[in-house]
Amino acid sequence: MPAGSPAPDSPRPPRTVRGLLGRRPAAERGGDRSPWRCLRSRSMRWWSAANLVSNLGTWMQLTVQNLLVLQLTGSAATTGLSLSVQAAPGLLFGLLGGAVVDRWPRKVTAAVSQALLALVAFATAALVAFDMLSVPVLMALAAVTGLIATVDGPATALLGNDLVPEKDVPSAIALGSVVHSVGRLAGTALAAVGIATIGTAGAYAINGVSFLFVTAVIPFLRLQPHARQEAAAAAARPRGEEGGGRAGLAFFLSRRSLVALAVIAAVSAVLGRNYQLTLATLVTGPLHGGAGAYGVVSALLAVGGIVGAVLAGRLRKPTVQLVALLAAAGALLQMVAGLSPVLLMLLVMVVPMAIVESVCDTATNTVLQTDPPAHMRGRVLGVWRSVSTGWGLAGPPLLGLLVQGAGERGALVLGGAVIVGVIGAGALAHRRRRTARRAVPVLVPEPAYGTAA
Repeated sequence: MPAGSPAPDSPRPPRTVRGLLGRRPAAERGGDRSPWRCLRSRSMRWWSAANLVSNLGTWMQLTVQNLLVLQLTGSAATTGLSLSVQAAPGLLFGLLGGAVVDRWPRKVTAAVSQALLALVAFATAALVAFDMLSVPVLMALAAVTGLIATVDGPATALLGNDLVPEKDVPSAIALGSVVHSVGRLAGTALAAVGIATIGTAGAYAINGVSFLFVTAVIPFLRLQPHARQEAAAAAARPRGEEGGGRAGLAFFLSRRSLVALAVIAAVSAVLGRNYQLTLATLVTGPLHGGAGAYGVVSALLAVGGIVGAVLAGRLRKPTVQLVALLAAAGALLQMVAGLSPVLLMLLVMVVPMAIVESVCDTATNTVLQTDPPAHMRGRVLGVWRSVSTGWGLAGPPLLGLLVQGAGERGALVLGGAVIVGVIGAGALAHRRRRTARRAVPVLVPEPAYGTAA
């Protein structure tokens, strides 16, 4: 009998059309890569619907809040200050918020944080309705909202991942990006309708209801087996053993991959992601476009972001190397956009720029939420919230200075060149480290001769 032939009595494998055509099932070819595969989980479907409702309310409230501050003060600077006040707790207390998420069950933490956000929204609505809201009170409420968000952000992000198999986490994160983008577009549009029909107080009240809807959905969500095992292990771990925010920072700094991710994100955010500033100045300046032209650019950026999030759902296990490659590609596209001689060429470049940025963001979030061990993920996201808030606050002023010094085109070209240079230097250093590590000889101990048998 020839080698490799089946035994006479062994059953023959079924001859299917796929087998005759030489095609293997999707599971054997590396698994399902549908961007929507996470929606096969019933809990994920409910969670996504709840998040969409919450995002609609949040963006509607944020738009109304900006208009409210303008009405109370007539100052654009004060409006910007209110946004900074709401973001500041993320910079100061991100580590603490991440430690809380690692210490308590995520369903409980997310439900409590959503309920507290609803309480703040209802309190603001009542103050507006009775004409008792002042600027200092509004600032204080914005600060409280930002403080709650330091816990709510990582808790809700990680809870979504617990509802799907581990291999489908990139799909869940990508779906979250789509929900966020759609909620931002629709919520901003609904703000104008809401103010005209139900007033400012009503808009805040609707946001409070959206938070309560999420709170009501959370108890019915079913965690995946891996998430239940991780939760049980976390509950069994002594409280003093897991450490607090400092332990999270020490862990973050000890992982070269996470530090590299932070460097890539920082230079990209400061020099390559503030398109609302750089593209606005380019369109209205050298390209001689108006507000309508910039509106088209903004719409294309939003469409590209949604398309990119859908494409990112096909990722299986993104790496820091992929993030670096995407960030470098985005920087090169940015440089080409900066050199656009006419508005039409810029419009052609905007969509791929947004797609690359969206895929890069999803890959970054996937690495952050899957690379660390389960008991450290909340604190890693807490560290990320702190540092990302830092460059989020510092980026626009620094980029504004670059635009003033190098011009509209120069800011895009020079910023893209710096991003590519930083990523290239990091890749070269990584390669040298790997080469040096391989060159280190392995010392094998010599056998001991003359010992007694």
